[in-house]
Amino acid sequence: MKPLAGFRVLEVAMYGFVPSAGAVLAEWGADVIKVEHAVVGDPQRGLRQVGPMRVEGDPNPNIEHANRGKRSIGIDMGTDEGKDVLKSLARTADVFLTSFLPDARTRFRIDVDDIRAVNPKIVYARGSAFGPRGLESDKGGYDMTAFWARAGVAATITPPGVEGMIPPPGPAFGDTISGTNLAGGITAALLHRERTGEPALVDVSLLGSGLWALGHGIALSAHLGEPMVAPPIGAHGAPSNPLVGVYATADDRYLSFVMMQPDKYWADVCRHIDRPELADDPRFVDVEQIAANTDKAVAILREAIATRTLRDWTERFATLSGPWAPIQDSLQVTQDAQIRANEYVLRAGELELVSNPVQFDVAAPATGPAPAFAAQTDEILQELGLDWERIIELKTAGAVT
Repeated sequence: MKPLAGFRVLEVAMYGFVPSAGAVLAEWGADVIKVEHAVVGDPQRGLRQVGPMRVEGDPNPNIEHANRGKRSIGIDMGTDEGKDVLKSLARTADVFLTSFLPDARTRFRIDVDDIRAVNPKIVYARGSAFGPRGLESDKGGYDMTAFWARAGVAATITPPGVEGMIPPPGPAFGDTISGTNLAGGITAALLHRERTGEPALVDVSLLGSGLWALGHGIALSAHLGEPMVAPPIGAHGAPSNPLVGVYATADDRYLSFVMMQPDKYWADVCRHIDRPELADDPRFVDVEQIAANTDKAVAILREAIATRTLRDWTERFATLSGPWAPIQDSLQVTQDAQIRANEYVLRAGELELVSNPVQFDVAAPATGPAPAFAAQTDEILQELGLDWERIIELKTAGAVT
């Protein structure tokens, strides 16, 4: 199913956040045309090193993740001819999607009024660092600054005594979450336009998305007047529930228990760790006693779980009634049978990519590789009705690539 088939998105954006919204829309069936700088393309194409991980040659996952399934055209928006091409494309589009800051939108004449002057019904969508209002609405930012640091995420997960902050778990972490929010907003705006005929202006920011991701904790803090504090490194988990926490296995792997009603699951856990007698132990007979003796229960569970490997526990806990999960790294998840069964990781050209998390009719979204820089310029210009003579003139003038 491709619910956005027939819709065209004109994307004028760079790096991870806003292009990841375009990637979601493309997987939902939209024709997403990625406008790139006529000479260098999206600067993200040059990203080869992420921490200790370096990519040589192509394909480059650093550009593929946020740009799968699109078409690319190179345009110099600083030239009059380039502006004309962009506006011709805008006339054919349902959505104009941009990450450009206010000054750049004004300079290139691609702000909402400029685009609506040639297409009054277009949905105009903006991704920003800090939102469209306030003193910092014209400032740029990245997910590390706006989503991770400023929205409270970093401070909330950094345990006491750790200097500075724990960094994000991977590149484009906040970008991808925020991009999915933006894709959802665009889709809602398209539905509104279909029903009413009225276009909408859609705004999503990294800051707002970070706050939303941490929304439950922020609500608690606002109500109680205190910040959330991460537990110390090595702490079990819930101070009054041994069945909410992390346990080490014999092969130095970890599993996470999250059984919010310990009295409901205690006996079943005891059976699965071959300690059925603990189900009737006076220290653990009800939720009050379990809470009072959490430290003793944790010690027992740690000792028992440390006797077997994660593979052993995975087989044993297949019949465990309470929620639990193995703690997996970014490579281990690619080998997870449940992830594969749901096609959450798919092949797109030469690479495997994580598909966006929304599925329709119990099927993974169709996906494909990111386009090479300006690979579809000729094709897109021909769709606009330009003949080869005019296309060559535009290329000679440097207006397109």
